[in-house]
Amino acid sequence: MNLNKLVWRELFERKSQMITIFVGILLGITTVIAIKNITYYSEMAVAREMDSLGANVLVLPKSVTLQDYYSADIHNATIPEEYALRLTMSNLAGVDNLSPKLCVPVELEGRSFTLTGILPKSEFQAKAAWGGAGIFSRPIGCGAIDVGTPEPEDKKMLVRNRVIDDLATNETLVGSDTAASLGIEEGQTLELMGKQFSVVAVLPETGTVDDSRIFAHLHTVQEMSGKDAVVSCIEIVGCCKEISAGLVDNVNNLLPEAKVVTVTQVVATQQKVNGMMEKLSMIFVAIIVVIGGAGIANFMFANVYERRREIGTLMSLGAESKLILRIFLLKALLLGVAGGVGGFLIGTTLAVTLGPRLANVPVLPMPMLAVWAIGISVGTTLLASYFPARNAARLDPVTSFKEV
Repeated sequence: MNLNKLVWRELFERKSQMITIFVGILLGITTVIAIKNITYYSEMAVAREMDSLGANVLVLPKSVTLQDYYSADIHNATIPEEYALRLTMSNLAGVDNLSPKLCVPVELEGRSFTLTGILPKSEFQAKAAWGGAGIFSRPIGCGAIDVGTPEPEDKKMLVRNRVIDDLATNETLVGSDTAASLGIEEGQTLELMGKQFSVVAVLPETGTVDDSRIFAHLHTVQEMSGKDAVVSCIEIVGCCKEISAGLVDNVNNLLPEAKVVTVTQVVATQQKVNGMMEKLSMIFVAIIVVIGGAGIANFMFANVYERRREIGTLMSLGAESKLILRIFLLKALLLGVAGGVGGFLIGTTLAVTLGPRLANVPVLPMPMLAVWAIGISVGTTLLASYFPARNAARLDPVTSFKEV
């Protein structure tokens, strides 16, 4: 009788015990895989929601007091536009996008508005909420998922796509509130600071101060306001993990003449939620290793004790200690692989099915978790089975036959 047949018979000799151990491994791995899968896509969704708010780090003049984060760029103090170049050339980890801005007051129909100079491509990439205007194409960054680049369907879309790279000196974008209050539509003209501008797009509502602003090219606003190459602020869309890992300190070191601020509470909240989910999955891993391992070890010790006469018979017929050890370890290996594969399949199915209901996010299968699941399962079963298997391999055949 060869090794494979011995292991196969050993597996099904005590069916009820084998099924109990297998179900325990299966349920543990299923739970961990489901939590891991949902947590991953939940973190991605939170990161995308954070990005949709726009910048989460501001570079401001030293003299500016931060009263309202989302209107902190409305002030008279300025910083050199060259700071944006420094940030770009620094290759700091976590900086997904930069958006230098210059804000100046303007009047239209007797009312005051804010004219904001932007560098078009970087500004659109920093404002996910502007995507509804058809002029936005976001790069892959923290929490972003590549869904491909749609082909423009008409000339109007081509014009809007062109605006991303080239906002002409006589073109402007109008926030939704400003457009509604002035009755402005695309294609109309505006007179700003004595110059005529064509409205190329009315931006969708974002729920921020951008809704009440008018946007033109940064260099055009600099020229019209008589200012040199300066900006009111530089917005940074940074990956939240990198922010908490020291991105703000790195920017401060790079630009000591400026003030760098961030939405620390929002970043801390995201990190707290992500960390809690990560700890929860680790707790379940610990439960599998400790409780599952103890159960497997107890089962193996009992199995060795119950079958000591059979083991003694094998050894008296010429079976070496190594063969006995391999029989029990191969049994544990097969249980571990079966439990890992089954747990991955069931856990993934539960995550894909329940994820949208529990976390309100779409969840997709993660093949890499299969390696993780099998590794934990096999490692736990082998570790828990080693000492019982070693005891079986050290049995004295003569002693085992004397026992009743």
